[in-house]
Amino acid sequence: MPKVTDQDTRMPHVEAGMRVGLFGGSFNPPHDGHALVAETALARLGLDQLWWIVTPGNPLKDTSDLKPLAERIALSRAMCPHPKVRVTAFEARHKTRFTADLVDLVQARNPAVDFVWVMGADNLAQFHKWQKWRDIADKMPLAIVDRPGSTTSYLSAPAAITLRPF
Repeated sequence: MPKVTDQDTRMPHVEAGMRVGLFGGSFNPPHDGHALVAETALARLGLDQLWWIVTPGNPLKDTSDLKPLAERIALSRAMCPHPKVRVTAFEARHKTRFTADLVDLVQARNPAVDFVWVMGADNLAQFHKWQKWRDIADKMPLAIVDRPGSTTSYLSAPAAITLRPF
């Protein structure tokens, strides 16, 4: 059984002027759709890095069947070994529960880095349920990546309608 290491819970190193995608989730388990989102974001957004952020637990999901964090980290690394992907669980170290807090943390620590929030189109359906979702959208660009099975059916979701002009 793998263990969570100190390195697993460190925020990845970045330099001023970099463009970094933030791709968070439970990844319970990670699957080909997650890898497709990560690879598409890297290819289409000109990212220097993509942080694949394995969360200790999603406040909107039942965590009773959540695999151990160390196992999800190891599976995520195996799923997307791209050299620009940094699999991290720094939320565990900083005890953030909500994406809005994560966004504040990474921007405060890295003010000269351009971040973009990356998510699969399936998350757009419930984005309006995320704590401070409008703040997230105000603080950084959102990149919604379509993947098989999620397609444009989520364009009628409340957040999609609100954010459509942007």
